[in-house]
Amino acid sequence: MAVLSILSRTASRRSVRALGVVAASAALAVGAAGNALACDISEFSAAAKCDGDKGVITVTDVDPAGVPATVSVYLQNNGSDAQKIGEQVVKGSREGTTITFAADWKPNAEYRIHVKAETYVDEDIKPNLVTPSTPCKTESTPTPTPSESSSTPAEETETPAPAPSTSAPAPSESESTAPAAVPSNAPSPAAGESNLAETGAGSNTGMIAGIAAALVAVGGGAVFFGLRRRGANGDR
Repeated sequence: MAVLSILSRTASRRSVRALGVVAASAALAVGAAGNALACDISEFSAAAKCDGDKGVITVTDVDPAGVPATVSVYLQNNGSDAQKIGEQVVKGSREGTTITFAADWKPNAEYRIHVKAETYVDEDIKPNLVTPSTPCKTESTPTPTPSESSSTPAEETETPAPAPSTSAPAPSESESTAPAAVPSNAPSPAAGESNLAETGAGSNTGMIAGIAAALVAVGGGAVFFGLRRRGANGDR
């Protein structure tokens, strides 16, 4: 009986020890599972997107445990923080929870995104976020200002009509073949005299010539009659 009692106690102790080992293993497994389900930096991702003409930065948390995490976004310049864009708290989900930061980002800009969740995470999303090379809003090409030469009104650019010619019409063939006037040796009329003097019209030359001819005729007749009378007287 004593031997049976000793064997029973020994078996009981071994069973207790075995149960302790199993419980410890289970506790370690649960702890590991808990840590595995806890928030991790690999469960966060960031992207630069466009909301219409405006740029935004989104951060997505796929932590199924839903541990609250604080996300901070910083604009980088030469490897240092130049500007803090914003800070928000996110609770992840298996499907993913996304938060949005309004950021008028420029092409090829760099942003640092830091995540802090209780005692689980306190680090940046690696690598840093680099924005696309194409902006959200494409600037329209300005219309070139017309130059002074191109801004001239249409009516000013029209070719003006040729001015009427003031030159005399070309002489006809008959006129162009007429012989040139032979220069005369007669003296030119004095300045101020009428053109009528050149032709004899309007002057007393004809009348004087007629009177002279009449006088010559009268004188000739007188001489003739005088000679006849002398002859008649001599005959007597």
